[in-house]
Amino acid sequence: MPAITTTYMLPNQRRDKILELLKEDGSAKVINLAKVFKVTEVTIRQDLEKMEKDGLLFREHGGAHLKNIEDQVRSLSLSHQDNLDKKERIATKCLEYIESGDSIILDSGSTTTEIAKKLKGFKNLRVITNALNIAMMLGAEPGIDLIVTGGEFKPPTLSLTGQKAADFFQGLNVQKLFLATAGLSLKAGLTYPSISDIVVKKAMIEAAETTFLVADSTKIGKTSFASLGALSLINYVITDSGISERNKELFEDNEIELILAK
Repeated sequence: MPAITTTYMLPNQRRDKILELLKEDGSAKVINLAKVFKVTEVTIRQDLEKMEKDGLLFREHGGAHLKNIEDQVRSLSLSHQDNLDKKERIATKCLEYIESGDSIILDSGSTTTEIAKKLKGFKNLRVITNALNIAMMLGAEPGIDLIVTGGEFKPPTLSLTGQKAADFFQGLNVQKLFLATAGLSLKAGLTYPSISDIVVKKAMIEAAETTFLVADSTKIGKTSFASLGALSLINYVITDSGISERNKELFEDNEIELILAK
């Protein structure tokens, strides 16, 4: 069971986390949210009612779902589109670590999507992904052998998740993994909004010889919902030059190798 980073929260903090979960999973049940946040179902219903009034979601029997999710899936667009300039620079830097003949895993996410955009024209490259938007992007590339995992579909991230997605990686030996994250810090480690993703990320790491964590500088020091584990699980962090000097020193002091995209 992944570590859940939910200590006592004020109502506004809890609603922010609920919205974060919805942006990952698309929908959620009252009963599950109550268990996760360790509050009553009545409290969660009040949260959802307030969030619906604020125009953030639609309530349904027993739960809620994100607004505009159908349009997003039809257009194959991701919800996390902020800091795209930073993510594009990170993607360009990642190309220095990808060679013809490689086998790589591309995790789902907006930064890894930017990497996928730059892989067109590569030859003799095997790409394994749990992201349907990346699959659609690279599936017709003649030089790329594309493999897609199975699993449960998450509309906001256009990704496949859960135990079936994780099981796909058993027995695989892949050279490089480009892993996404919602937040990373020395204390909380790698954190994600969705519990169902944790088992998939772990399986990806176990299948890869080298793991590159790709995260723009705004995610450093940020803590999301569920913890995957310590930063020692990864080999390199590729981020942009917006990282603070203090965070650079903290990573260096803890022998975490940083690669800066300028």
